[in-house]
Amino acid sequence: MKRSTSIFPVILLLLATLAAVMPARAGQDEINLLQAYIGQWRGDSKLVGGDEPEPFRCRLSVAKGNLGRINYTGRCSLVDTTLSISGTIAYVEEQRRYEAVMSSNAGFTGAAIGLIRGNTISFDLRKSQRDRSGSDVRIGARILLIDDTITVDFEVEFNNSGEILTASVPFARS
Repeated sequence: MKRSTSIFPVILLLLATLAAVMPARAGQDEINLLQAYIGQWRGDSKLVGGDEPEPFRCRLSVAKGNLGRINYTGRCSLVDTTLSISGTIAYVEEQRRYEAVMSSNAGFTGAAIGLIRGNTISFDLRKSQRDRSGSDVRIGARILLIDDTITVDFEVEFNNSGEILTASVPFARS
């Protein structure tokens, strides 16, 4: 009997250690998945919806952030305009979901919950606001993480005219 009572504290300590390790491990696969996107990316596309399609070229830098997050910054060039974006993507263990935030030099700021379908995680960032002339505009960006690729879809709808400008930019590692 003395032997079984002396091993009982050891078993409790082992169980307590396992319980402490399990939450820290949970979500690690999701964090590793995000960190697989760290690096430099480039993409070319066309902005459509205007008089003629315009070349739309982008660079994207993805870096390791704090607490398993990834941070991204990017620049897209269109004729004589540059669109800058930045944001963070994270796996939030408490919610058991991916979350993304984005902001741009065009005044767009959005947040989205990642939707998982098969091997794709998509973030749909949408916002309505006024442009510099005071007209209503709907701005959106969809970030798609698919296997080892990134695609960003941009969309701007001018509510007064109904004109919609879109670009879908597939990124490749550079």
